[in-house]
Amino acid sequence: MHGKTAGWLNPMTDQDQNLAAIVNTTQGSYRVIVGRDVIDDLGFELKKTGLQGRAFLVADEVMFPNPTRRAQEALERGGYATHLLALEIGESNKNLETVQLVYDWLAELRADRGDIVVAMGGGVTGDLVGFAAATWLRGVAVVHVPTSLAAMVDSSIGGKTGVNIPNGKNLLGAFHQPKLVLQDVGHLDSLPAREMSAGWAEAVKHGIILDAQLLDTFERLAPQMRALEGDEPVDAIRKSVAIKGDIVSADEFETGDHRILLNYGHTIGHAIEKVSGYGTYLHGEAVAIGMMAAGKIAVQLGMIDTNLLNRQRAVLESYALPTRAVGLDVNEMIEATKSDKKSRGGTIRWVLLEGPGKATTRCDVPEELVREAIQSILD
Repeated sequence: MHGKTAGWLNPMTDQDQNLAAIVNTTQGSYRVIVGRDVIDDLGFELKKTGLQGRAFLVADEVMFPNPTRRAQEALERGGYATHLLALEIGESNKNLETVQLVYDWLAELRADRGDIVVAMGGGVTGDLVGFAAATWLRGVAVVHVPTSLAAMVDSSIGGKTGVNIPNGKNLLGAFHQPKLVLQDVGHLDSLPAREMSAGWAEAVKHGIILDAQLLDTFERLAPQMRALEGDEPVDAIRKSVAIKGDIVSADEFETGDHRILLNYGHTIGHAIEKVSGYGTYLHGEAVAIGMMAAGKIAVQLGMIDTNLLNRQRAVLESYALPTRAVGLDVNEMIEATKSDKKSRGGTIRWVLLEGPGKATTRCDVPEELVREAIQSILD
């Protein structure tokens, strides 16, 4: 892998055992902290960044009152005067109207360029609050405190922000890298089982496409992972975070062939979300089904054998993830894949497996193979 790389760190030997990765970008380097009860260190960790302004904590109201108060107290112990805004944030209001509420609050409190916006919540919160930070006064510092598993292993790292408009998801956005990402695994204890499974889809995906050893771990320890018992789940989340950080460091703006690998399962996954109506399938669930279709394409092209496809199915199902979609039309699905953001000149760049922990991109997949693969995951 070429370009800048993230710090790959052994959590058992590194001086800071909770440090999962250091992500290097053109907007600066930042640390990703992963552990239990690390929320109490938020102010201390923020102090290490050298930022000195006020902290404007915007939280999903489901984290209110106790987790957000704990975060606020941690910021204040670090010496930061802190203001708190709790909002109802979800896919249905991931729009400019909700961003306007954040702008109004920042304006009322006269937030300036030296201040820090802290986003606390799931992936939608990180996307929306990150976008507000990217655009307030042409960009102020943002810190992410992701509280869902999907946000921890995926969306909180890499600086992608965005909101939806009627024409489509995340069509407005900016690359705005955080100054710090702090992930407290304790926040996952209250997450609904279905959302946890959807988050595991993104973590397991990292093993499938980039790390055969991590894939083995996810296979071997599925019950323990799902129960968040012991150190192994925390270590696995740290490793998944390190993989995402390494990819982002090497391909910050998704212009090369590295970061697009993270979109494994996403072309058909996004089509499933669109055709079924957003909300029918959680993002991770749709991606899991999309991974099965992408695996089928790889089998049809002779890139992998059916044993790996069956292995992928088994590991996804061991995390209570769906591997088939119900009641969707194959023609609508084909059309939806063609509007995928990652296509170039109307040609879809498919992320496909070459082996366990090994993926590549292909632009030469015939439509009849895509149709057959989609048909294979539809009930």
